[in-house]
Amino acid sequence: MSALFEPITLRSLTVPNRVWMPPMCQYSAPAEGPLTGAPGDWHFQHYGARAAGGTGLIIVEATGVSPEGRISPYDLGIWNDTQVKAFRRITAFLKSQNTTPGIQLGHAGRKASTDRPWAGGAPVGPEAHGWQAVAPSPVAFDEQHPVPTELTVDGIEEIVGQFADAARRALDAGFEVVEIHGAHGYLIGQFLSPHSNKRTDEYGGSYENRTRFALEVTDAVRAVWPEELPLFFRISATDWLEGQEGWTADDTVRFAAELKEHGVDLIDVSTGGNASGVRIPVGPGYQVPFAARVRDEAGVPAAAVGLITEVQQAEKILVDGEADAVLLGRELLRDPSFARHAARELGADVHVPDQYHRSV
Repeated sequence: MSALFEPITLRSLTVPNRVWMPPMCQYSAPAEGPLTGAPGDWHFQHYGARAAGGTGLIIVEATGVSPEGRISPYDLGIWNDTQVKAFRRITAFLKSQNTTPGIQLGHAGRKASTDRPWAGGAPVGPEAHGWQAVAPSPVAFDEQHPVPTELTVDGIEEIVGQFADAARRALDAGFEVVEIHGAHGYLIGQFLSPHSNKRTDEYGGSYENRTRFALEVTDAVRAVWPEELPLFFRISATDWLEGQEGWTADDTVRFAAELKEHGVDLIDVSTGGNASGVRIPVGPGYQVPFAARVRDEAGVPAAAVGLITEVQQAEKILVDGEADAVLLGRELLRDPSFARHAARELGADVHVPDQYHRSV
C-alpha cells in the first residue's frame, strides 16, 4: 500500500488517507447582519469539491472564537448557534464523501481587523466593520498596523473561555478534529515569542510564562473536546529571526513534547508570520525538516506543510518518516482532485463519488 493512502488512527478516529487540506482563509463570510461569520455557498462548494476529490482530512480555515478574534471582518466565526447550523451542512457533506471534517480555532490578536488580501489587506477601522486589536503587549506587527491594546489577565482568561466555547460548538457542528491555531503570528504565537511578548507578569518573560496561555487554551479545549476525538495544534516552528530574539525550532521541539502531555495528538508544523520583513528560504518542502524534528525528538505525530506539490514528493516524505501526513494548500486550490490523481499514480484506492466513476 502507498504510504500516502494508508489510513491513520488518532485516538478513536481513523482518517482514510494522509492527503490533507490545511486551513486557508477564504475571506468570504458576511461582515454584517445575522449571518456574520457564517459559511455560505462559497465555503460549501470549496470544501465539498476537495472532499469529492478524495482528500482524507479537510481542516476548515481559521475560524474566530469571537468577533474580535477574526483576521478580517470577512472571516468565519463560531461564536453563535447560527454559525453552527451553517457549518453542519458542510460537515455532513464531507462525511458523506468519506472525508474527515476538521476546523481550526483561532484568535488573530494584533493581526486582526484587516481587509481582504485582494483589497490590499490593510488594517480597517469601524467604518469598514473593523475593531481595536488586542495582543500580549502594545507592540504593532509592523508600521502599517496600529498599536494593539495590551490584554489584561481578565481579558486573557476570557479568551481561554472563548476557545473552549468554540470547541463545544465545533462538536455540535459535526467536526471530528479541532486544531488550535498557534502559528503565523496570531494571538497564541504572539504570546509564545519574545519578539512580540514583552510582558513582565506571569504571561511573559520566561519560556514557562510565555507558553502559559497556549497551555491554558489547550487544557480548556481538551477538557470539553471528547476523549475519543483528536486535538491538533498548529505551530510556527521558527520566527526566522536569525541572531535576534524570537521563537526557535528548539523551542518548538520542547513545547511539542509538553503539548503531547496536555492531550494534543498531532502537531501541524508551519513557520513564520510573527515578524515582518524576515527572509524565509522558501522552496519545495522547505518546512518538512521542522516537522521531522517534532516527530523524532518530541515523540508526537506531526504533519508537514509548505510547497508540497508533487505526488512522489508527498509519498517520499511519509516513506522517509519525516511526517505522518502532508497538508497541500496551494496545490489543492489548483487541483481539488489531487488525491484521486495521486491514487491513480501510486496504484492506490481512494473514495470516488458514484457520479464520478467514469473518470476512474
